[in-house]
Amino acid sequence: MITSTAASSSAPSVREGADPVVDAARYGAVPSLMDSLLHDVRNPLNALSIHLEVLSEKLKGETGQVPPSQEKNLKAMREQIQRVDGTLRRFAEFIVNRPGVPGDADLSDTVTRALEVLAHESRKRRLQVRQAISAGVRARLSDTGELGFLVVQTLMRAYGRSEQGAEVLVAVRTEESRAVLEVVEATSSPAETTPEAALALGLRCAQLGVDLQLRAGTCRLSFPLV
Repeated sequence: MITSTAASSSAPSVREGADPVVDAARYGAVPSLMDSLLHDVRNPLNALSIHLEVLSEKLKGETGQVPPSQEKNLKAMREQIQRVDGTLRRFAEFIVNRPGVPGDADLSDTVTRALEVLAHESRKRRLQVRQAISAGVRARLSDTGELGFLVVQTLMRAYGRSEQGAEVLVAVRTEESRAVLEVVEATSSPAETTPEAALALGLRCAQLGVDLQLRAGTCRLSFPLV
């Protein structure tokens, strides 16, 4: 078992041909790029929404109603605009680091939204993601803005270690005075596919006072319960 303290003191394993400094710079640019993408894409989305409503008014004509055949198309376009906007918002929430304040956050809701953001990754690997998420579990953190990072790193570790078609169990529950996130994948290998990610997770948990337990097929985060 690897605890957060042990993970933070282990020497990171650098994959062949990679430069940690270059990787840090590369991924350090992601939040700014995501902010720019969110701004630049939402502007035309807003324009599309406005022009769509103008078109809807023009199609009403003398009857005051859009013909049923065209209303179906307009509805589909509205839904797709809303879908793109919602997707951008969710990705930005988990990618862009916005420091939070000490307090409590909804662990159940954060995990559910993270699973939606990573849905493509799980489908790509043909994973069977089984959810056992109790509603309304709230966790206390010294920086609520970091909860999304902890959740995504935990899920990505499980997805990366799982073979195609395997099952991954994602559970959120309360245990006495603790709020618990537990992710179990169907593997017994102790090897970390991305040791630097496991190291970062352990380091951040130690800094935030979150209890982390890494076993071969299990990652368990335990937070003070609100």
